[in-house]
Amino acid sequence: AALRGHTGRVNCVRWVRRRDRGDYWNLKLGKIFSCVQLVKSIPLKGHTEAVFAVDAVYQSDEPDLNLLIASAASDSTVRIWSRHGSEGNTFLKLRITYWLNKNDECLSIRLPILACGGDDCKISLFIQQNGQFQKTLILPGHEDWIRGVEWAVCGEDLFLASCAQDCLIRIWKVCAKLKKPPETEDGSIKLKENVFTVKDGDTSYAVSLESVLAGHENWVYAVHWQPSFSKDGSMQQPMRILSASMDKTVIIWEPDKESGVWLEQVRVGEVGGNTLGFFDCQFSPDGSMIIAHAFHGALHLWKQSTVNKKEWTPEVVISGHFNSVEDVKWDPEGEFIISVGFDQTTRLFAPWKRKEEMEVTWHEIARPQVHGYDLRCLAMIGRFEFVSGADEKVLRVFRAPKNFIENFSNITGIPMEKLCSHSSDLPEGATVPALGLSNKAVFEGDMAVQPDEDEESFNTISNQYPEIYFQPLILTEPPPEDHLLQNTLWPEIQKLYGHGYEIFCVACNNSNTVIASACKASKKEHAAIILWSTTSWKKLQSLSFHNLTVTQLAFSPDDSFLLAVSRDRNWSLWRKQDSSESGPIFTCCAHTDKNTAVHSRIIWSCDWTPDSKYFITGSRDKKVIIWGQCDLSVISEGNELDSIKPCSTVLDAGDSVTAVGISRVLTPDGRYIVAVGLENGKIILYTWKQSGKEPTLADWTTTVEIDNSQSHALAVKRLCWRHHAGRAGHNDENSSKWLQLASCGADHCVKIFNVNRFAL
Repeated sequence: AALRGHTGRVNCVRWVRRRDRGDYWNLKLGKIFSCVQLVKSIPLKGHTEAVFAVDAVYQSDEPDLNLLIASAASDSTVRIWSRHGSEGNTFLKLRITYWLNKNDECLSIRLPILACGGDDCKISLFIQQNGQFQKTLILPGHEDWIRGVEWAVCGEDLFLASCAQDCLIRIWKVCAKLKKPPETEDGSIKLKENVFTVKDGDTSYAVSLESVLAGHENWVYAVHWQPSFSKDGSMQQPMRILSASMDKTVIIWEPDKESGVWLEQVRVGEVGGNTLGFFDCQFSPDGSMIIAHAFHGALHLWKQSTVNKKEWTPEVVISGHFNSVEDVKWDPEGEFIISVGFDQTTRLFAPWKRKEEMEVTWHEIARPQVHGYDLRCLAMIGRFEFVSGADEKVLRVFRAPKNFIENFSNITGIPMEKLCSHSSDLPEGATVPALGLSNKAVFEGDMAVQPDEDEESFNTISNQYPEIYFQPLILTEPPPEDHLLQNTLWPEIQKLYGHGYEIFCVACNNSNTVIASACKASKKEHAAIILWSTTSWKKLQSLSFHNLTVTQLAFSPDDSFLLAVSRDRNWSLWRKQDSSESGPIFTCCAHTDKNTAVHSRIIWSCDWTPDSKYFITGSRDKKVIIWGQCDLSVISEGNELDSIKPCSTVLDAGDSVTAVGISRVLTPDGRYIVAVGLENGKIILYTWKQSGKEPTLADWTTTVEIDNSQSHALAVKRLCWRHHAGRAGHNDENSSKWLQLASCGADHCVKIFNVNRFAL
């Protein structure tokens, strides 16, 4: 499920454990409204700026009694909220406000103590007394910004773990203090104790530094205790701590059984790649798995071996973009999708078909391009070749290597002979040389160099830079993040130069012979569309018409026309004229202008019907329009400008239209299936059929409006239908029943929807 209620970035998520019944509540933090929201309850409004840390605890084992919540925000306050009763409409009331430092970033609550850490390098302890929290103690020691604190109970003692940018982890012990301490010999060494008293019970507690853990070489961002609980809710031995650092490692710490000294037991992490380490980490409930969240948005999962307890191996985990996803395309055979985004990566997702099970799940199986610029668009050129455009003036063309095709066959279950008949001619993989920017092909002969060969072998890339060099692996399951980062690049086979500004859109015709591209533009000379040959990679033609950026290009399914839509609120239609000398030449056969334009704002998207008779446009003015005539192929010379008009009524989608897509498979009664994506993240499916010579109100039919739990949270950037009926990875008996729609959005998500066309 996707829980949507916030209107800004979610900064923190916490589970609140209910000890008596073992069920959970989900706690979320929002940014725009600066509130804490409890699912099945009301938002907690009080903070005036973004909330970035939260923790919660039940004050009683009884199911219907107090829930205490602490939240910290950029308004320099920590606020305490309490709930009495478990009814869904019970409100939570603001109790106390504490003014702290501007950048206090972490807190943890365990009755009766709240611990807060910030950029003053100190931990502040607030003690609950007489129903109020009062600042009682400050724990110094860290020498830089404190990034994480967490409580744990072990028997009758309370432990606090803290981590900071000084690369250290500190463990503090809180225990009840006897009124008369035991006598000790003179000269003995004792740890310094800080003592505080809880007035409600008139009990004194002593806080002492238990241990300092030094092992990380960079900022430690998170520290967590293994959640090993007994029936009464107290933590049991063995106690273990998990820490995550910017040094690209995650460490498990555990006290030695004999000496009690805390030691590093296991270290896992990333090797190589363009990464900056880990932000957070967690144990699984039984402590047999570790999950970590990396700087670039990736999740890493490791599982403990049942034979060797100190051996942890990477496991398959979900992955995806960590910034806005700008474009997504199906391969022509409908067996995988490729997406590009502002996280500067191109990612390939495919269905994983387990041999022993019938279950099919989608995973990222390759990262063909890791770029230095934000990627904005791509187009497939056949099955295993694509061209991408980024915030640079160059188009780059990539082709799949042999190792990818082999692994793709293993993971999807598609026989190798059906995928590629000439795989022996392909390079094994690709790598990026030191100080290089392009993916260079790696052939089998390049990898045959042995370390003990003659002096000349030292000059090869594999020996000079072994950590960045491609190493082929045979995979039977989706690769882990380490492999995706470095070992799944595709060789770059061509660069296309010609545009004067950042590339904005690109398209390839259905016969894979021509590429059309356009760049950002504020003048007519820069808004020209460039056509390229995929055989010679030479520039074929420059098409000049629009005055501002062309936002999307689309070839008709029969390759007779090229459609362009633009920021200047107009569209242009270009007809292919056969030319034996230099390839096809396109001429403008129809367009709108300031007198004939229907759209009043930017036209963001366009697409064609499968029969090439009509095309669709979607605009920021909330309008969706289908254009054409009876048959575009019979347009006679000289009357094109007047013959193409709106064939549908103007559809008001209710919000700015950012993406449109028409399925190549019709409904059983012959209606076109149209998907419309909106700026608010909604995706709506319509069917349309021309009912006569003039548009009527009955030509549009709304069939499905995807609900909030499945739609995007931000603007839909692209919609792309699978070209064939059926579901990728499935051998459906009734394959004609299903269609698949891929979407991507500014919320960093790529989604695939199964659509039952008989229900439309």
